[in-house]
Parts: sequence; structure tokens; C-alpha cells
Amino acid sequence: MPSPTPAAPSGYYGRHIFFCLNERKNGEDSCVMHNAQEGFDRCKAKVKEAGLSGPGKVRVNKAGCLDRCAGGPVAVVYPEAVWYTFVDADDIDEIVESHLKKGEVVERLLLPADVGR
Repeated sequence: MPSPTPAAPSGYYGRHIFFCLNERKNGEDSCVMHNAQEGFDRCKAKVKEAGLSGPGKVRVNKAGCLDRCAGGPVAVVYPEAVWYTFVDADDIDEIVESHLKKGEVVERLLLPADVGR
């Protein structure tokens, strides 16, 4: 079983969650077209509300293209390198509560490994 949010003895944060907020100008599908900004905003608020933000804890980051927009919107949690897709606030809440707080991967939201651009 994964451990809860670890202290970060060799780094500043224990975990990072990166949200793709890319918008492709050529009209191709991109995460921003699928409410990625709302997911980022919700996650940032929930992490802060839960007391999970700050040194040794969790950092919620914006990212440019993560090259997996076909499964978008997408977010990735490091250091575990766990890729998620999400559709609504409940999904974000579950990622925060299960993965970022307790260290438990949310299997139902995993982005399939073969989903790329």
C-alpha cells in the first residue's frame, strides 16, 4: 500500500500534481477545451483546504502540453508518475482525498498507458 504524502527530505515538496493547461492554436483537441483550468483551480483549493500544501507536502502546478491530450483533461502526480484523467469536481476531490492525502492511487481515473497525443 502506498504511503501517505511523504515528507521531502531531499526535495522541497513531497508530491507535485501537474495539470495540462495547454491550448493548441491549430484547433486540435487540447486539455483546456475539457475544463482543465477548472480542475486545476479545484485541486489547488482542495489541497489548501485540506492542509496539504506547502514545503514537504503537495504542490499543485500548471503545465504546458504533456502530450497526452487525447485522454484529456490530464494531470500527473510525481514522484509516483501516476497519470489521471478527470471529468468533474468529484473526480478532483477523489484524487486529492485518496492519492494526495492518503497515497492511494485512484484506479478508476487512471489514464491508459497507450493514450498519447
